[in-house]
Amino acid sequence: MATLAITGGTGFVGAHLIDLAADQGHAIRALTRRPQPSRPGVEWIPGALDDADSLSRLVDGADAVIHVAGVINAPRRAGFAAGNIAGTEAMLAAARAGSVKRFIHVSSLAAREPGLSDYGWSKRESEARVAQSRLDWTIVRPPAVYGPGDRETFELFRMAANGLVLLPPAGRMSVIEVGDLARLLLTLALDGTTGGRLFEPDDGRAGGWSHRDFAEALGRAVGRRARALPLPRWLIGCGAAIDSGRAWLTRGTAKLSFDRARYMCHPDWAVSASAQPPLALWVPAVDTAQGLAATAAWYRREGWLRR
Repeated sequence: MATLAITGGTGFVGAHLIDLAADQGHAIRALTRRPQPSRPGVEWIPGALDDADSLSRLVDGADAVIHVAGVINAPRRAGFAAGNIAGTEAMLAAARAGSVKRFIHVSSLAAREPGLSDYGWSKRESEARVAQSRLDWTIVRPPAVYGPGDRETFELFRMAANGLVLLPPAGRMSVIEVGDLARLLLTLALDGTTGGRLFEPDDGRAGGWSHRDFAEALGRAVGRRARALPLPRWLIGCGAAIDSGRAWLTRGTAKLSFDRARYMCHPDWAVSASAQPPLALWVPAVDTAQGLAATAAWYRREGWLRR
């Protein structure tokens, strides 16, 4: 069994990763800003990515680091830089100082188009720091991640339950179920054959999903005939302007920022077939139709979707 240092363990992907690793008997050290319930096999390390002492405690004696934490939305580029670039640099420094060789970095498919959004730029820059680190690193660029507990894709399920899914202009996308992604991250952390490689995993659907096909799959998952309504770029831009204005007035963060709107309107977020993980190492186990249905059932049990 291994000792794993995990960031982002209180988030959607990180929580599923901790569940999987704990179930398999690994010792886990997980960074947290807030007190967490105790659980067997998990040592919560109070701190943050800008706290060198907490990162030193996090990696002490670890066999591998799985760096999941990151900023997905920020009002300005500086917020992405602080969370995704400086945060990654801090984890790399801690790993080197703690003599931890194996480093798994969770990036994003957005890094493939760094000129499109500040988020994608910050993720691409974080990848560059990892690649220059001289550690035994592997980078993973997940596409859209769905599964129980996710608040990002929940809005799509909610719209499908109402019969109409508002979408960006026509395009393609790949998806991956959170349990499959967690299994890949854990496998890579324990494997010694993928150093210096970058992977783009998905659900195994060649060429990804068209927006319309995915909307219809969401409808079937919630038991509704859902119609897809692609929106023009200008209308999505108007929505971003309204949401950003509201966030400015309330001193919050816009859910539909201009940065996110540019990202959403890109027509190709399907993974590259040449960047798939080796089949001998990992293959997706969750059929997307079944995974979406299971996720919808979880939302209903938790009261997020009406029954």
